[in-house]
Amino acid sequence: MKKNIIAGFAAILLLASCTNKDEKILSTLNDYNNSMEQKGYHFGDKLELPKDVSENAESISISFGDKETSNLTIDPKFFTLGDNAVTFNIKTKGGASLNQDATINVFAKSPEKNISYQIIAEYPHNPENFVQGFQIEGNTIYESDGQNGASQILKYTLGTTTPLASTKQAQEDFSEGSTIVGDKVYQLTWQSKKGYIYDKTSLKLLSEFAYPNVLGEGWGLTYDGRNLIASDGSKLLYFLDPKDPSKMIKYIAVAGSSQAYDQLNELEYHNGFIYANVWQKPVVLKINPANGEVVGTFDFTEIAKQNTKGSDDVLNGIAFKGENMLVTGKNWPKIYEVAIK
Repeated sequence: MKKNIIAGFAAILLLASCTNKDEKILSTLNDYNNSMEQKGYHFGDKLELPKDVSENAESISISFGDKETSNLTIDPKFFTLGDNAVTFNIKTKGGASLNQDATINVFAKSPEKNISYQIIAEYPHNPENFVQGFQIEGNTIYESDGQNGASQILKYTLGTTTPLASTKQAQEDFSEGSTIVGDKVYQLTWQSKKGYIYDKTSLKLLSEFAYPNVLGEGWGLTYDGRNLIASDGSKLLYFLDPKDPSKMIKYIAVAGSSQAYDQLNELEYHNGFIYANVWQKPVVLKINPANGEVVGTFDFTEIAKQNTKGSDDVLNGIAFKGENMLVTGKNWPKIYEVAIK
């Protein structure tokens, strides 16, 4: 009986020892992940886990929902730019199975450039227009105007505010981004989960389309000559088939060298780059569409200060007039033409 008591006591000590060791592994891993979350990684980096973790592990893997890898390298097959919600799965040499959730941030390798500009012209803009989509072709502005009950698509000549044509949306629709594709104009809605296609000349409604399921909401929209590119307020940009906008071709995540960018809103494509306004910020990003890396930023703080009085009348309009950029905002009385230096 005495031997059994001693053996039982030893087993309890062993269990306590293993539990403490496992807790230390998880604590060490948590400290490491927290320290790396702000610093982030780049594609190709290897996760250098602390010795307390690696030396006590029989195996380590990382899972991303239904995907899992034991290659502790930041591989674009598994990771996207920006934040990645993952789970570390550790099988210890003592036979325990440990799991810990973490966020792994992946950033671009090269710092974004601050792009300078000069205001060279100002044009009137109807301050009643809640700009959601904005583009120019020739000297004609095509604009998607938001708000439930007041949403519309319209076009007018730059320098005037009188519509040449317009089409109203239904009461329940909240117009969002728009873009020109050939002889048509495509327009998103915010939460109606559908978009519209119009004749470019008359703005007569031709058809509508449902969003692919992955697109949560409609925010910004542009066209790169092959695909529609849509934003939904996240860090992701979605490439859609213009012949069937319900079909997603691919998506990319967007990040700079030290931060992820979400709230991507009004979009424009020009000379091989995507330009994206960041919602509620006087900032426009220049994005490499091949990988989602932000290569440059425009700071329109001074322009925004002159036109922003509340929380809604923010910068939200990008178009290119030749090599110059046109910028405006929700309920702004002006459109600015800027020369990029």
